[in-house]
Amino acid sequence: MSIWIIFKLIGSLALLMYGMKSMSDSLQKMVGPQLRHVLGTMTTNRFTGVLSGTFVTAAVQSSTATTLMMVSFVNAGLLTLIQAIAVIMGAHIGTTVTAWIMSLGFSFNITPFVYFGFFFGIILIYMKKHRIIGDFLFGVAFFFLGLGTLKATGQDVMASDAAGAITAFFENFNNGNIWNMFLLLFVGTVLTLLVQSSAAIIAITMVLCLTGLLHIGQGIMLVLGVNIGTTITSNIVAIRANTQARRAAFAHLAINCIGVIWVLILLKPFFNLICQLIGFDRSMTPSDPAFPLKTTLVLAAFHSAFNIANTLLLIWFIPQIEKLVSHVIKPKKQEDEEDFRLHFITSGIMKTPELSVLEAQKEIREFSNRIQQMFGMVEDLLTEKDEEKFSKLFLKIEKYEDISDNMELEIAKYLNSVSDAHLSYDTKKKIRAMLREISELESIGDSCYNIARTINRKFAGKEDHFNEKQYEHIHQMFTLTDSSLTQMNALMGGRKEAYDVNRSFNIENEINNYRNQLKRQNIIDVNNHEYTYAVGTIYMDIINECEKLGDYVVNVVEARLGLRQK
Repeated sequence: MSIWIIFKLIGSLALLMYGMKSMSDSLQKMVGPQLRHVLGTMTTNRFTGVLSGTFVTAAVQSSTATTLMMVSFVNAGLLTLIQAIAVIMGAHIGTTVTAWIMSLGFSFNITPFVYFGFFFGIILIYMKKHRIIGDFLFGVAFFFLGLGTLKATGQDVMASDAAGAITAFFENFNNGNIWNMFLLLFVGTVLTLLVQSSAAIIAITMVLCLTGLLHIGQGIMLVLGVNIGTTITSNIVAIRANTQARRAAFAHLAINCIGVIWVLILLKPFFNLICQLIGFDRSMTPSDPAFPLKTTLVLAAFHSAFNIANTLLLIWFIPQIEKLVSHVIKPKKQEDEEDFRLHFITSGIMKTPELSVLEAQKEIREFSNRIQQMFGMVEDLLTEKDEEKFSKLFLKIEKYEDISDNMELEIAKYLNSVSDAHLSYDTKKKIRAMLREISELESIGDSCYNIARTINRKFAGKEDHFNEKQYEHIHQMFTLTDSSLTQMNALMGGRKEAYDVNRSFNIENEINNYRNQLKRQNIIDVNNHEYTYAVGTIYMDIINECEKLGDYVVNVVEARLGLRQK
């Protein structure tokens, strides 16, 4: 076999994988928010969960994307583990649509038609409004061009001098003993894990079978291995996620492993049934005109039948599967709340912009909640009289300020890496808004720290005490400021359409008016010698910093709602 054939094989696989990824990414850009809504709402019971998983995966042509959404949703607490398991079962069925598409692509020569896809795709790409549709057409064209090239390469291999050696090699695994079966199962799993594309390995399997280099029985063992290998991606991604998300990812693996076990036990009658349904005769040879179509249809049908039958069997045992994965995946040690750790952003494989933006939104919500916790510590610091407790609380606030700086940098770095991908206009707009949100949230953290430093300065000056009226005014200002933070977090954690922005604007006006009132009264009180000028300065520093904090809160609200900064 010449080096040219090897590079042609690798190149055709690259075309196939790129086409699949481009199709999936484009579809998610077009209908991503709607698909997330479907996954979030159509999970009232196990059956609707399976249907939603099947529909979404068939729509985006990627079980990996659906499963990663599930891990992200469970990580964010938007879905329970039982709901996620049902959707994952549906994803296993939805992903088999790809095998049927490839089966038809191998059976009919559609390569000449892909150039229409390229032609119309490039026109739409240059039309900004329809660029995503153009990307989708390019993905479809690359996908079918890859299939056509892969089929032609398989025929070249069959005609080459190496065909006999390759056939003889696979003959060694054709005696049907248990070790050969497990070896082929293992090969399919490892190849899928390495390539990170179940479609690519199924395509190779179809080519090897339709050219006669691989027996159909060996092909179905590789297909079973693919079903296990494709589940490992989500487990890799979930390593840094919370316990429930790791359990959802492990359930993805456990479901297919259980399925492979019972299919191996019933392999002969199960496989014979598929062959009878398709009308495949094992005595057929590659020279028979119907052999390529029948062979690929058997593989696609086996892939679908396995996942449908496995889902129909295990859907009744979802609570037991939940108990199993909960027993295997134990909670991590409780982490110190003061340790810096991103909860939702994880480094993963084959991430899509839709998933990345979703993760970043959840992380920003966590950032926002942590900032309000920090302000609560500042309120406690004001009234703390014990020197040791005061010192510990101030150090804690300092640590939170460092955490807010790190969170801003890490989220911004993540969003910038997402920006390197080809994004839709709406996704770019979301990322710009999120970058503005984290900048303003970090400024709120700075204001909290500045207030804490001012209180620390007062605490260090033993003679600088606020009178009862000043404490009352500061507490009133703190109450208004905390209300603004509460409204901000209500927006960050809810739906934008249901939020009344006037709530935040009204609180900001109250803060501004109260600051102006206290500023005028402070001048009068200092002149009347009710307290010293130094005490009045510290007092107004706290009040003014609260007013600044309120402005930053409004900036976050405007960024979240897509309003222009004043």
